[in-house]
Amino acid sequence: MKKGILSLVCLLSILAGFAQVPEEHPTEQSPYRETPTQINDLVHTKLEARFDYSKSWMYGKAFITLKPHFYSTDSLTLDAKGMEIKKVALVKGSANSPLKYEYDGTELRIKLNKTYKGGESYTVHIDYIAKPDELKVKGSAAITDAKGLYFINPKGEDKTKPTQIWTQGETEATSVWCPTIDRPGQKTTQEILMTVPAKYVTLSNGKMISSKPNSDGTRTDHWKMELPHAPYLFFMGVGDYAVVKDNYKGKEVSYYVEKEYAPVARKIFGNTPEMMAYFSKITGIDYPWVKYAQIVGRDYVSGAMENTTATLHQESAQQDARELLDENRWEDVIAHELFHHWFGDYVTAESWSNLTLNESFADYSETLWNEYKYGKDAGAATNYSGMQGYLANTANAEKHLARFHYHDKEDMFDAVSYQKGGRILNMLRNHLGDSAFFKGMNRYLTANKFKAAEAHHLRLAFEEVSGRDLNWFFNQWYFNAGHPKLKINYVYDDATKTVDVIVEQTQGGDKSFRLPFAIDIYEGGKKTRHHVVASNKIDSFRFSFQQRPDLVNVDGDKILLAEKQDAKTLEQFIYQYTHAGNYMDRREAIEFAATKQDDPKALSLLLQAAKDPYHGLRTLTLTKLDMKKPAVRTAAERIIAGIAENDTKKIVKAKAIELLGSYNNAAYTPVFLKGIQDSSYSVAGASLESLMVVDNAASIEAARKLAGKPIKGALVTAVTLVSAKNGIEESFESISKAFSSMSLTQTKFELLQPYAQLIASIKSSEKVKKGVDNLVEFREAIPQAYRNQLDPYINDMILQSIQVAKQKENNTELVEYIKARRVSEKKAF
Repeated sequence: MKKGILSLVCLLSILAGFAQVPEEHPTEQSPYRETPTQINDLVHTKLEARFDYSKSWMYGKAFITLKPHFYSTDSLTLDAKGMEIKKVALVKGSANSPLKYEYDGTELRIKLNKTYKGGESYTVHIDYIAKPDELKVKGSAAITDAKGLYFINPKGEDKTKPTQIWTQGETEATSVWCPTIDRPGQKTTQEILMTVPAKYVTLSNGKMISSKPNSDGTRTDHWKMELPHAPYLFFMGVGDYAVVKDNYKGKEVSYYVEKEYAPVARKIFGNTPEMMAYFSKITGIDYPWVKYAQIVGRDYVSGAMENTTATLHQESAQQDARELLDENRWEDVIAHELFHHWFGDYVTAESWSNLTLNESFADYSETLWNEYKYGKDAGAATNYSGMQGYLANTANAEKHLARFHYHDKEDMFDAVSYQKGGRILNMLRNHLGDSAFFKGMNRYLTANKFKAAEAHHLRLAFEEVSGRDLNWFFNQWYFNAGHPKLKINYVYDDATKTVDVIVEQTQGGDKSFRLPFAIDIYEGGKKTRHHVVASNKIDSFRFSFQQRPDLVNVDGDKILLAEKQDAKTLEQFIYQYTHAGNYMDRREAIEFAATKQDDPKALSLLLQAAKDPYHGLRTLTLTKLDMKKPAVRTAAERIIAGIAENDTKKIVKAKAIELLGSYNNAAYTPVFLKGIQDSSYSVAGASLESLMVVDNAASIEAARKLAGKPIKGALVTAVTLVSAKNGIEESFESISKAFSSMSLTQTKFELLQPYAQLIASIKSSEKVKKGVDNLVEFREAIPQAYRNQLDPYINDMILQSIQVAKQKENNTELVEYIKARRVSEKKAF
C-alpha cells in the first residue's frame, strides 16, 4: 500500500495558524493486539461473482476449502461484512448439505457437520449478496474508506467519468465482498470467475484460464491463482480499459489504463520489467508470480495497492506526455508496489503489529530503485525525503516500529511503519554492508516464502547471514520508539595536535541510542575514516592530526536517522560541499550557506550549487536564494538567466524562469513568451506567471489563447492566477475541468484561493454555482481525519470570499446558494 493522502499533511503546513494533523498517541489504554489465534486455516477460495450495476450489488457464490490449524473443531467463523446470506452448505462431491449458521452482519458462525481433526480439509459453500454501499465503515488517513468493493459511476450518469469496479482489501475489507478469514496471517490459493458486460475487460489475481461469452451479452472470465496469498490481497477490477502488454522473462506484464492514456502507458509504467529484474537480483529470488498487471482506478481510496499480480493505482498515475516531460511523479509508487510482491505478498506480516515487514521494505525500495536507476544522489534524495516525512510530526517519535498497542489497525499505516522503517533499513544496510544486507533479505524471504512472519524472523535472518548479534538494533529501532537528537561540537588543540569530536544526545529522558557511524577527517587533501560507536548521552572521540583538518565530518555516510545540530563553520561547509561530495554533504552545505547570504563566501557557494550536477540540488539552491537581498539579486541574475535558457531539466528551468520574473525586467519578455510555448507544463506555467509581471496585457492574451485547451500542473495555476487577476471568464471551463480532475494534492490546495478569486469575478450565475460546487466537492473528498482542520478554511475563507463578492453585487440568489453550500456534509461512519 502506498499512502496517497499523506500529502495532506503538507497541505496543512501551509495554513498559517493551523495545528499539525493529530495522530493517535500510544497510551496505556491502547489494548494489546495479539496475533489472531488460528483455529481454521484457509486452503483454497473459489468465487463466482456477478454484478448488479443498478443497485451496486454483487451476487456471490463462494466455495471455501479449509482445515483445522491444529486442534480439532466442529465450527467455523468467517468474516462477512454487510452481506445478505442466502445459503450455507457443506460441499460433498457434487452435492451440498445445508449447514446451520448464525450471522450478525459482521461474522458468519457456521456449525459444521462433524468434528474435523487438525489438517483434515472440508469445503463450505456460501450463496450471498454483497451490498458495499449499504455498509457503514470507517477508513483512515491512509485508506479513506473500507467498503471493500467499489462501483464507480455504475449507471453512467456522470459523462466525465468511466464506469468501473475495483476492490480494496487492505486492511480487512475483502470480507465485504468475499466471506473469508480476513487476517494477514492467512494464506490461500484462489480462483475468481467474474461475469461482466462483454464490452468490459477484467483483471484479477493470477492468470486468466478461460473467457467465455454468454447469450445475455455478458462474458465470464475465469482467473486462477495457484500460489497462496493473503485475503487482503484478493482483487477484482472491471472497466473499459486499454490493455498495453509488456513482458519479463516470458511472463506477461500489462498496464490497464483509460484509453486516452494508451499511447503513453509505457512511458508511465515502462520501467516495470527493469524493476522486476533489479528487485529479482537484489533479493536473489526471481519474480515469483505468474504475471504482473497494473490497473488505474477512478476515485481510488488510497495511493496504490499491491494486490498480488494485480496492483491498483489511483488515477494520478495517469499522466499525459507533457506532464511526463517534467518527471514521472508516479515512478516511486510503481517501485513501491512491485517490491511488495516480495515483501508483503510472498512473505506477509503475520499481524498488523508487524506491518513494518511489508511497508518499510516497500518504502525503502524507492530509495534502492532511484539509486540503481538514476544514481547515488537520486537515491540519497529519496532517502532524505522519507526521513523528513517521519520527522515532520513529533508524535511519530512516541511510536514503536513493531507496535503491539494501538487503538485501531488503521493507525499502523503511518510515517513510522513507512518512512521511519525505510530509514532504519538504510542504517542496517550501512551497518552490515551491501553483501550481508541483500543476502539477509534473501534468507528471510527464502525461509518464510508463502508464509507469515514477524520482526524476529527478519532479525534472525540477518544474524544468520552476518554472524552478528542484532538484538540491540532491533530492540532499539523496532521494539522501542523515538530517534536521537544530536549536538555535535569540535575542540581543536593545535599544541597537542588533536581534535575532540563531542557528540551529545539531547533527546528527552534517560534513553540514549547506540549509534555506529563513521567520522571522516580531511587533512591536507586526504580523507581518513574512523568507525566509532556513540552510546551515551555524551561521547567524546579524540583524533590526532599533523595539520589542522580542513573538515571533520561526523556521520560520513549520512545515514543516521537523527536531528542534528552541527557546529561546523561556513568555511568547513564550503570544503564539505566540494570535497566530501555526497548528496547530503552538499545539501547540508547549501542549507547552511542559505542562512548566511550576506556573506560573500556563502553566496559564492550558492551560485556554485546552482550548477550542481544533480538537478534536485540545483532546484533546492534556486529555492533558497533570498531574492529580497540586492546583492543576491545582482550576483545571481546572470546565472539564473542562463539556467532559464539552458538547463536540461524542465523543473529546474521552470524554477529559474519563476525567479527571473521577480526582476520585473522587460528584457526577459522573449524568454517568457518562448517558455509559454514549451511542451512542459512547469516551464509554460512559470513563464506565464513571469510574463504577467512584466507585461500583463501579453499574459491576458496568452491566457485567452489557452482557454478551452487542456491544461494541467503548473500551467493550471498560472492560467488561474492571470484569469483571476484580470477577470478572464472564458478561462473558467478549462480551469474548472482541470481542478475537478486533480487528485487531493498540495497543488490542488494551493489553487483554491486563485480559483475562488476567479469564481468571485464571474457574472454568470450558472458558472459561479458550478465553481462553488467544485470547491464543495473538494471539501467533501478530504478524509475525515483532516476535516476539522480544513473545513473552517474552505468554508470561512474560500467560500466566504465568493459570498462577500456576490453580496457586493446584491446577488441574493447566489449569496443564499453559497451560504447553503458552506454547510459541511459531515461524513457518518
